[in-house]
Amino acid sequence: MISFMPSPNLNTHNFLHKVPFKFLSLHSFSSIKNANFNHLPLDIQRFLSLLHEFSNTLFSVKSIHAQIITNSVSKHQFLSSNLVRSYSELGCLGLARKVFDKIPQPKPILCNSMLNGYLRNQCYKETIELFELMGASDWGFDSYSCNFVLKACMELEDYERGTEIIKRAVDHRVDGDKFLGSSMINFFMKFGDFNSARRVFNQMISRDVVCWNSMIGGYVKGCYYVAAFDLFLEMILCGVRPSAITMVSLVQACGGMRDLELGKRVHGLVLVFGLGTDVLVHTALIDMYSKLGEHERARSVFDIMPAKTLVSWNVIISGYVQNCLVYEAFDLFQKLVLTGGGFDSGTIISLLQSCAQVADLESGKVLHGYIFRKGLDINVILCTALVDLYSKCGALKEATFMFDRMKNRNVITWTAMLVGLAQNGHAEDAIRLFGKMQEEGVTANSTTLVSLVHCCAHLGSLKKGRSVHARLLRYGYAFDVVNRTALIDMYAKCGNINYAERVFEDVSFFKDVISWNSMITGYGMHGQGHKALDLYRRMLEEGLKPNKTTFVSLLSACSHSGLVDQGRSLFLSMESDHNIRANEKHYACYVDLLSRAGHIKEAEVLIKQMPFQSSREVFEALLNGCRMHKNIDIGIKAADYLLSLDATNPGIYIMLSNIYAEARRWDAVDHIRGLMRGRGLKKTPGYSLIEVGKQLHAFFAGEDSHPNSVEIDRILENLKSELEALGYVPDTSCVLRDVDEAMKIKSLWRHSERLAIAFGLLHTPAGSLIRISKNLRVCGDCHTVTKYISKVVKREIIVRDANRFHHFVDGKCSCNDYW
Repeated sequence: MISFMPSPNLNTHNFLHKVPFKFLSLHSFSSIKNANFNHLPLDIQRFLSLLHEFSNTLFSVKSIHAQIITNSVSKHQFLSSNLVRSYSELGCLGLARKVFDKIPQPKPILCNSMLNGYLRNQCYKETIELFELMGASDWGFDSYSCNFVLKACMELEDYERGTEIIKRAVDHRVDGDKFLGSSMINFFMKFGDFNSARRVFNQMISRDVVCWNSMIGGYVKGCYYVAAFDLFLEMILCGVRPSAITMVSLVQACGGMRDLELGKRVHGLVLVFGLGTDVLVHTALIDMYSKLGEHERARSVFDIMPAKTLVSWNVIISGYVQNCLVYEAFDLFQKLVLTGGGFDSGTIISLLQSCAQVADLESGKVLHGYIFRKGLDINVILCTALVDLYSKCGALKEATFMFDRMKNRNVITWTAMLVGLAQNGHAEDAIRLFGKMQEEGVTANSTTLVSLVHCCAHLGSLKKGRSVHARLLRYGYAFDVVNRTALIDMYAKCGNINYAERVFEDVSFFKDVISWNSMITGYGMHGQGHKALDLYRRMLEEGLKPNKTTFVSLLSACSHSGLVDQGRSLFLSMESDHNIRANEKHYACYVDLLSRAGHIKEAEVLIKQMPFQSSREVFEALLNGCRMHKNIDIGIKAADYLLSLDATNPGIYIMLSNIYAEARRWDAVDHIRGLMRGRGLKKTPGYSLIEVGKQLHAFFAGEDSHPNSVEIDRILENLKSELEALGYVPDTSCVLRDVDEAMKIKSLWRHSERLAIAFGLLHTPAGSLIRISKNLRVCGDCHTVTKYISKVVKREIIVRDANRFHHFVDGKCSCNDYW
């Protein structure tokens, strides 16, 4: 017996259990179709035979109906019920209702014909209204009547009305029918009321396999897998032989439980009960093995199927896609086409998803062509798959074109477009699109909102990030570990490390290793290396095992805080204490740690001792250290190696040019910049972002086109005078151009972060915090100037540059001038 009863207070969307219309009508009218009409008058028998044989066209039914009226037998209820059924099957409900209304006191058989007609044509309200009329007029009803109206309540998601119908069925003692019992179970299961469903089931005097299947299937859909297997065992002990539907539910339960061994045992039971040739069971097994990563077993089941349906082909192709076996999926699709089998939109959707996985735009475009050539149904799921494909392949023009032309867009479509914009560096466009989504009344889901969190993190937009956090709380998504981890990352990247801590330290938050890594990374970005190390020690004390990413975060944190000895110790402990072998990222972080601290030679020796070929990231870290410490010789070697890997990366040329410029070797600078011009490469322009009100403002270095340029210049000129009075002397070595001193000073005061700070002083209340995001590293002179400004204006200024965060307060920076 079941050892527990699930709570009825569950999300109803998880318990959809629909009974097909066809299944209902077959049960309710089998008595009509297979009836022996010998007891009926001959003229009635003749018209019934005509209706059964010629009811496929409206003209035929109307002709027979005319003859029925002419022969004065239109009042016969059995004949009228068949007329109602015939009209209803043709969608002519108005004509069906006219036939029904001609009978002053309709019996249940006629009422049931009309109820079923409304139901099969999705007129659910009319189904309920007719049933209420039957009760009010005292026409009587039976188990079939309750069955139809209960189905209508399920479709309308009307729990209260449905429970009323069930109560009436019990009061009138028509609830003993096995099929109505199954429908009652399905109804309660749909709304998550497992206790009531089980109560109905336990009170049934006679239970066939359909009733057992309703309960088992309901438990599986509600993710109560143990309860489903307990009930299955009880079913076997009661001597009820399972059907294919029973085994399909159990196979699905194994997939939901992620239990391969149990899945194998259920597969064995399938063979024991002689269901090894059933297409539905085979298809469920393929799906289960695919979800559990056993694609070879899934393929074995598929290959031995005696008869393969399109659904089976789609499931195995989808399984390959789920397991990232893209080329195998396409090979199978080719076999499907070569065998003469057709394909549908479901096939193409899986293949489009596989193209999106590997960013195969060309194959995706070919599939897009198939859609039109084969005249496939252009539904919302297919269009969403195309939007997702083009977005993930960076073809935003095509993605936007598809998105804009869609007539019906659901939340998944909006999310696919929004994620595409975010992943392709268009965070502002993604946030604007979210605004349009709200205007159209589409409710965001968890994926939508977490994508927005990442957008806000990218832009450094704390206000928008807080707004999205509020929505996550409102919709109940904020307690998900993935979403909470994204919030930690967002608050850290928006400069509010304290709020990131608050989210992390929430006692209700289950923290996995990814969450710990995110917080450690946040501390590292803010130059709080000691806090990162303390958190790592706490993580170990709580019994969590660090992974490779943990050590990347820790080494990066040590690098940004100058903790060389601690970083060395961590690097050595990875393999000795945690059996984690260092990869390219670990070496890149370690080289960065040594290079930033000026240990250039040690970093060079480490690179030579690496157990694999040096990656680009490793040499970029070395080159950056050479620039900081003006080591031209090793810097040139590092740059040469990087250019041999990628001669089109403008960042390498700029870094090398800066090394020469800091050494005042202007001829070499000109040569490097000439190479860039010759190869059509351009330097990434420096810009800074500041959020004022609900709007982000961007400032580029040297910009004078902003509407507030005059006021900005005036503020900067006043600041310059005050800073010089305090002892500020411009460090023109930061200007890596061969121009006179006055031009260098002027150039410094047009750097993007200074323009953004001046704008912030102009448009924010006195004493309030100013947040700036910069796409490049802050230069030494801007760093000094910002320290002075924080003291003069008595404000905290937070600057996020390409490497880390700088918190300027009262003339000091959190980085302690180490960045």
